[in-house]
Amino acid sequence: MSNTPGTLYLIPCTLGDTPAAQVLPQHVIDIARKLSHFVVEQPKTARQFLSALKHEQPIQSLHFATLNEHTAPEEVKELLAPLLAGHDVGIISEAGCPGIADPGADLVNLAQCNGIRVVPLVGPSSILLALMASGLNGQCFAFHGYLPITEDERKKAITALETESAKRKQTQLFIETPYRNEKMFNALITQCRPKTLLCVATDITSPDESIRTRSIAQWKSRPMPQLNKHPSIFLLLAAG
Repeated sequence: MSNTPGTLYLIPCTLGDTPAAQVLPQHVIDIARKLSHFVVEQPKTARQFLSALKHEQPIQSLHFATLNEHTAPEEVKELLAPLLAGHDVGIISEAGCPGIADPGADLVNLAQCNGIRVVPLVGPSSILLALMASGLNGQCFAFHGYLPITEDERKKAITALETESAKRKQTQLFIETPYRNEKMFNALITQCRPKTLLCVATDITSPDESIRTRSIAQWKSRPMPQLNKHPSIFLLLAAG
């Protein structure tokens, strides 16, 4: 085992099928091309991503360990082994930036606790890109991940977020499984107050990208956006 641990690189990947060169700086691509050890959510899609980057080594020769929502805590500790042995390791999320709404955060936390150098690399984050383009409050915001699935619990969650938003002038961000986007949208325009602002950001960085902010009243007066099976993020800001 090396006396000097390796470095943990947080490697952003593309959102959807957008070519990497359009959203990743060249130095990020260069680092990803040189690494031989990776921790990923899904090895298949990670291999496809690295292949598209034209990795310097044959893809079949690379080392992949899996870290996703099914990984047990004791298994996460085992993922430190290559780093402690002196190998540099890259974390690759399924989409966007590792560690942000992503199980990779568990390994990053362990690396920090063990004094391992962690290097975040620049790349697309749907959360930040949506917030940037929404026109909503970027000084005070909160990301909540997924809201409850059941109708009653979802209504309570939306009401609580709208109340908190009005109280703190805080932008509230959350996501939904793409095939449930339309249910979420309908719940929002039904549950929220007319003056509350709602931004719907869909297919971010893709050719079909759509980021629109309107009041609930304005959304109700327009045709429903095409959201089914399209990756989307929702942002709301209630009037104080």
